[in-house]
Amino acid sequence: MIRRFLSGSRKEERMNIDDVLTIGRDALLTTLMASAPMLLTGMAVGLIISIFQSVTQIQEITLTFVPKIIVVMVSFVLFLPWIMAVLMNFVEPLFGEFHRIVR
Repeated sequence: MIRRFLSGSRKEERMNIDDVLTIGRDALLTTLMASAPMLLTGMAVGLIISIFQSVTQIQEITLTFVPKIIVVMVSFVLFLPWIMAVLMNFVEPLFGEFHRIVR
């Protein structure tokens, strides 16, 4: 992602609007990728619970929140190494070229 921007031949130039937009786009994509495991598992559990509630006609509010919170926390722990790798792939090139970015 951001390595494309930082590995160009323009290493001595100052940043321009295209560079800022590239970093911003990559930041949004990285945020989406890092949060996707928790969002998808929470959404899947919510769907399963809502189907269960429709079939059984149990309308208990806590039945939706507690399992989703537990599943999201478990998925965070399970996917933490992958999330850290995604974040480091974004941050390491930025720190490596920090002197050029803030100039």
